[in-house]
Order: sequence, then structure tokens, then C-alpha cells
Amino acid sequence: MPDRVPTPSSPSLNSQIQNQNQVTEEIAVAERLRNMALVPSPTANEGPLFAEVDMGADASAPTIRATVVQAATIFYDTPATLDKAERLLAEAASYGSQLVVFPEAFIGGYPRGSNFGVTIGNRTAKGKEEFRKYHAAAIDVPGPEVDRLAAMAGKYKVYLVMGVIERDGYTLYCTVLFFDSQGHYLGKHRKIMPTALERIIWGFGDGSTIPVYDTPIGKIGAAICWENRMPLLRTAMYAKGVELYCAPTADSRDVWQASMTHIALEGGCFVLSANQFCRRKDYPPPPEYVFSGTEEDLLPDSVVCAGGSAIISPSGAVLAGPNYEGEALISADLAVVGNDMSACGLNNPRQVIIIARELFVT
Repeated sequence: MPDRVPTPSSPSLNSQIQNQNQVTEEIAVAERLRNMALVPSPTANEGPLFAEVDMGADASAPTIRATVVQAATIFYDTPATLDKAERLLAEAASYGSQLVVFPEAFIGGYPRGSNFGVTIGNRTAKGKEEFRKYHAAAIDVPGPEVDRLAAMAGKYKVYLVMGVIERDGYTLYCTVLFFDSQGHYLGKHRKIMPTALERIIWGFGDGSTIPVYDTPIGKIGAAICWENRMPLLRTAMYAKGVELYCAPTADSRDVWQASMTHIALEGGCFVLSANQFCRRKDYPPPPEYVFSGTEEDLLPDSVVCAGGSAIISPSGAVLAGPNYEGEALISADLAVVGNDMSACGLNNPRQVIIIARELFVT
């Protein structure tokens, strides 16, 4: 008997017609949704959504050595502090460092423990004298101290990131200065929001000083201490493609390390955190300088800032430090990684664009 020819009432033909109608309806719905989209989907002629990025996978790519300095200011003595900075810079350069990051307020000093005699509606005579001396220890930008720092960077052929107290008239700013390895002053970043009591002595920065400098060793920027807890400031730096994220600080707590690791992961960048290591004897003795509320508990060798400087990779690995033992130079080598996204363990296309190096402890 010949095969039966399906008729319109045949179940198999009805199923085919229903399937075809369903496909047609799905295509129509998809077309309506595509037309409603805020960002139209790419067509076959538009090319890939994310352009292919050459990450420099050459295994022979050069390494870059970076150093964070953990050392104390010579308080109220800026010329002596500059001399100390040069000795530390020379030592770092002798180890082959090409980028050297100093702590917050290294030139001019971090006035830990001081309240400058301030209460609401009143200031003491002693507090006014403390501020006069602190103001005198600050530096003008530009100025002779900036010229000397630039000359030091050029002499030792390093990129230099230096924390200073900047004097602008009678206003002081907590500032970071940037210098290239040819001895040129590049510019500055002023701390946008001083923390807590810092606001009685430091002025506020603004968005005009959030630079990221494109250099042969990578894109360099900086955020100071608790500025690193400001998401929009970090976002501004990420948007500028920062690769070498410098974080001069005065915070030596363990929780600071969590912030640094998070920023490295969030930004796909290297984080170089530099803090001072200070003992009570690194500040003038009482009664010239008093650690309010704690002075009676301190001995000359008492640690008042324990450091914790560290270098962290974009994958969140702590590659050097944190060091809590004393003054130190903490260094790591930076080398280019391949452009295979799976090998880097990344699934964020923006991170693939930004990440360009990996760190290995020396």
C-alpha cells in the first residue's frame, strides 16, 4: 500500500504549522524588543562589541621595579627631611627601582596626636605656635623644595611620587607631587577630603587635581589615605586608566590592607601603599610636642605608627609587605602578562583593557 499523503487534518502537519507560527511569533517579539532597547544590539556588519586589545604578550617584555618607602619625617626640619629623602631615593635606585613612592605628608610631617589647641570658639597660644611651626615646615608648589625633588628624580633616574604638606598662602594642603625620571615636575594631587580633625589644619582639594600620568612605565595616579574610601574618586582614576595606583597613607591598621586589596581587584591595577613608621622619639619631645591623651603612656621607643606598607597585584595578591617591623624599602618587580583572558582569570572586558602587568616578589 502506498504511503499515506498527509492532509490538513493530519496531526503531523498541524504540529508543523503550529511550530512555524510559534517561530514566526518569537521572531516578531525579538524584533520588537530589539527596537525598544536603549543600546541597540550590534549587527553582523558592526564588528565585535569589545575591540581586541594587544596586551603585549611578548615573554621578553621588560620588568619594572617599584619601591614603597616606609620611613619617618624629621619633624619641623624640612631641609633635613629632604636630605633623608635623597638618601632613601639613592638606596632604592641602587637596587634598580624605577618608581619610588613615599608616604603621606613625608615632607612637612603628619601631625599625629596634635590638636593644635583647638576647641569650639577658642584656640590656645601654644596651639597657635604649633601651627606657625607646622606652616613653616610646609613647602610652596612650585618652589625651591620642588626643584630639589625634581633634581633628585633626574639624578637617580626614577619616577618619584612624594607626599608633602603644601603651603598656599595661609592654607595648607596634604598633597602628592609627581616627577618623571628626567627630572621634570609633572604635577600634583591635593587630598580632596581631609579626614576628621585633619580638617582644622588642611584645606580641601578639588577635581582639578586628580591626574593620571601616562608614562613609559605605566599610567601613574594617587589617592591619599582615607580618600581611598571614596568610590567616585576611585572611579575617576579607573576611568583614566590608572595602572600604578599609589596610596600614600597614615593608616597602619590591619583593615587598611583589605581596602588596598579591594582597590587592586576593583581597578585591575597595581596598588603601592606607603606609610611612615614612627616612634615617639621621631617627634619633638614634650612639652614642645604633645600626643594629646596618650603622652603619659608613651616612651621614646613607643611605636606611634606601625607602617604596614605593601605592594599588591591586580589579582589581589600581596606581593611585598605588609611590613610592621621598622623603616624599610619594600620592592617588587612588575612584568607584562599575556593577552589571553582565560589565562589572566578575568571575565570583565574592562579589566582586560586596563591590566597590563603582573607583579612578582623579588
